[in-house]
Amino acid sequence: MSRQLEGKRALITGAGSGIGRAIATAYAEAGGRVVLGDIAGAEDLAGALGGDALGIRCDVRSTDDVAGLVATASRHLGGLDLLVNNAGVETLAPLHEVTEEEFDHLVGVNLRGTWLVYKHAVPALIEGGGAILNVASLAGLAGFPLLGAYCASKGGCVRMTEVMALELRDHGVRANAICPGFVDTPMVDRAAGAFEAATGQPFDVVVARQGRLGTPEEVAALAVFLGSDQASFISGSAFAIDGGLNVQRL
Repeated sequence: MSRQLEGKRALITGAGSGIGRAIATAYAEAGGRVVLGDIAGAEDLAGALGGDALGIRCDVRSTDDVAGLVATASRHLGGLDLLVNNAGVETLAPLHEVTEEEFDHLVGVNLRGTWLVYKHAVPALIEGGGAILNVASLAGLAGFPLLGAYCASKGGCVRMTEVMALELRDHGVRANAICPGFVDTPMVDRAAGAFEAATGQPFDVVVARQGRLGTPEEVAALAVFLGSDQASFISGSAFAIDGGLNVQRL
């Protein structure tokens, strides 16, 4: 991979597994300096990446955790150029059957957590200019059965991304969202089982509509580009990466 992010200082949440892990790895391989946050796995990945990569346990629902993560990242890296909000959870159930606890947990991580990390990171991002990347979902662009609460949280992330782009443009900060379809991650593995149990249909039927499962590395490649100076005129957009699933009509 080319060194598109040489010297750029990046904070990545949800970096312990799946898409976040792939983005963290790709950012480091592209020359970025990274601080990784997650409730598990961030420290191990930082050790594997080497250099001055740093992993910190962080629950994005916790103000104290988030404030500590951002402060440590800014201090360790000497500022921030890139913020990747990737931490997320899922719940599969008909919308009326989602419990209050499940709904609050999902929104707390996916929507409030994205806002909270952004809120604390803005001063550092404004200081040096840079870019924000929110990992949303195709479910943030369209409704999916059994994913109603998830759709709502990710749709909120997409709308917040637009506001971030507008409010920070004069400070030289860009904001974009990535909206993956079904990608080969532990989250999708869990969703596959829940989908089959709820519908009685094989999950392969859904996957076939986008051709195949995407890979975390394919999402990470887009994340590298959007974080690089090559994307300096791209802001306020949501990018579907889904094998064309979003344009399926039949």
